[in-house]
Amino acid sequence: MNILAIGLNHKTAPVEVRERLAFSGSRLRQALSALADYRARQGGVLQEGAILSTCNRTEIYALAEDAARGREYLVRFLGERQGLPPAEFESHLYTCEDEEAVAHLFSVAAGIDSMIVGENEILGQVREAYSLASATKAIGPVLARLFRKSITVGKRARTETTIGRDAISISYAAVELAKKIFEDLSDCQALVVGAGETSELTLKHLMESGIGEISVINRTRRKAEAVARQCGGRVVGFGRIAQALCSADIVISSTAAPHPVIRAQAVEQAMALRQQRPLLLVDIAVPRDVDPEVSRIDNVHLYDIDDLEKVVEANLKRRRREIPKVRAIIQREQTDFMAWFRALEVLPTITSLRGRAEEIRLAELQKALRRLGPLPEQQRSIVEALSLAIVNKLLHSPIVNLKERANGQDGHLHAMVIRDLFALEDAESQDRQSEA
Repeated sequence: MNILAIGLNHKTAPVEVRERLAFSGSRLRQALSALADYRARQGGVLQEGAILSTCNRTEIYALAEDAARGREYLVRFLGERQGLPPAEFESHLYTCEDEEAVAHLFSVAAGIDSMIVGENEILGQVREAYSLASATKAIGPVLARLFRKSITVGKRARTETTIGRDAISISYAAVELAKKIFEDLSDCQALVVGAGETSELTLKHLMESGIGEISVINRTRRKAEAVARQCGGRVVGFGRIAQALCSADIVISSTAAPHPVIRAQAVEQAMALRQQRPLLLVDIAVPRDVDPEVSRIDNVHLYDIDDLEKVVEANLKRRRREIPKVRAIIQREQTDFMAWFRALEVLPTITSLRGRAEEIRLAELQKALRRLGPLPEQQRSIVEALSLAIVNKLLHSPIVNLKERANGQDGHLHAMVIRDLFALEDAESQDRQSEA
């Protein structure tokens, strides 16, 4: 059996191809159910399946009896489900088998295969893919273990390394700067100027950081009220920016104004009333919202978009330096998983070998007991224990060696030799005969 992964992502396909092959919402659940049905029609070539689909990747994982035929079926399935001829997307696909497929999923879950290194969202998406595949019965024991292990890898990567730490978005970097200056944000008041998407993200990060109070200012009051409701904040009129500076500790501004909305004079007046309490101004807008002259005022910390981008880039560099540590975790977990997976190939042989040995032992034991005639129960137990001990000792080395060789690429060849030498039929062959 082979573990297969086929897919495309932001590195191999443009967005116009990715969007045509993406599964979302109910379509993903329908596709998983269809994959389970499709498996049943392929004569056992495909055994299990799971689909991971995000804005930047679509991947199908499967357990296949034959790698080449399995890939052929998966490509055909993907094209049929999305109504797209394989010729239009196959050149963008990558295919991974066994160790490579395992390492790939582990890398995805750990965040080192993402567009933004160390992103945390992908781990939840892997968990969701596993949950949906289980709910639709598309997945089986092998892929279930693989996905559970990948979730473990993702967690380890984020707890044992700093791959997921440090700000990697402008809005998050703004809040991280505030935490460095004030440490405990629960006693701080934040003023957010603007009510666009960036401002909403900034508010989200502020709330997650435990900010004390939030005020929102925007030219359109209705939009400011909508944003304020989401964070339990209050709305301040746009004409009252100068007054709001007096009580705010952190000001994050992101408007579309063509000129500064926070003037140096207003900040000077506010600082005179603040008794020199520090003031952090984070200007995310382009053009800038805050007069650059503000940076000359004592106890005022001003950062603009260029400063934040430098912080983000420095943080990304730190995350990239963690990649070797994450790869070491992946390698250890991959080795552990593949040892388990390869052992599955020899288990039917071991079961058949033990079963055949037990048949012979019982048959010869009965012959011996008939020849010996009636024996006291103690002596009968000794004879039986003797036969069992001889069989166990004879089988011990072959079974141990077979398990050890299962960790290598040629483990299945050793299993074939054992079956030939002992004229065994594995459990699957016996099942097929009984069904016939």
